[in-house]
Amino acid sequence: MAAHVQELNTVSEEAAIPASQEVSHESTLFAEPILKVGNFTITNSLIASWITVVILVLFFIAIGKKVRTVPKGAQNIFEFLLEKALEMADSVTGSRKKSEKFLPISLALFLFILVNNWLGLLPGFGTIGFIEAEEGRSVFVPLLRGGTADINTTLALALFAIIASHVMGALTIGIWSHFNKFVNLKAFHEIPRKIKKDISIVLVNPIKAFVGIVELIGEVAKVASLSFRLFGNIFAGEVLLASMMMLFAFFLPLPFMFLEIIVGMIQALIFAMLTLVFMSIATQDHSEH
Repeated sequence: MAAHVQELNTVSEEAAIPASQEVSHESTLFAEPILKVGNFTITNSLIASWITVVILVLFFIAIGKKVRTVPKGAQNIFEFLLEKALEMADSVTGSRKKSEKFLPISLALFLFILVNNWLGLLPGFGTIGFIEAEEGRSVFVPLLRGGTADINTTLALALFAIIASHVMGALTIGIWSHFNKFVNLKAFHEIPRKIKKDISIVLVNPIKAFVGIVELIGEVAKVASLSFRLFGNIFAGEVLLASMMMLFAFFLPLPFMFLEIIVGMIQALIFAMLTLVFMSIATQDHSEH
């Protein structure tokens, strides 16, 4: 029994971190793993995203229970905001019918990104965690981190937005017409039929096909643009706040926190509006562009 106790004490002493050893707290580009369930890794940013989903679901369940045919109180405010959101969407789509179809997707992305951006500013995010040994040094790993400060989250959101725009395009103008925007087989098919009437079609239609390839490259660029813009701004804010807190923990970070609240809202709005623009463009034929 005594030998067993001695062995446990030895293990705990080896696992313990010396008091003289400095603990590093770094803002990493990647989300830190918290635990593993089989082959599935749960990161601190993923936990924050789950919290965001729970907050939004509970909020809208509570709101839904209080919806009345004759609005009053908070319902008036939400209906006013929704009407303004539809008007803003109309300015992009040019059609109320399209706005009503696209806004649920765009607005859901806006709310998810906004809550994620703001959650990262709350006390405990980035400051509560545990210490683990890594390559002979002690590293502080935060238990929670803003979801949009992780490139994996923003990349997933960007992929969802672009795929949603293509689905909307295929449903609106047809799969064949949407496909020919990028791989323009239709342009080559028209050459034998129209060459007698217009000889210039031999030069024009191959150019149209080449433009389709350029648009295909542009779709990949959209994913990179959406994901890196959101990630870069939120991650930069996270680093800025950490730097200010290192300089002086009291009062100095407050103006920057208010700035990050505004930045978080602006970035969520930009992402949602660009998603709306991409869906609107995807539902137009080449002749409408």
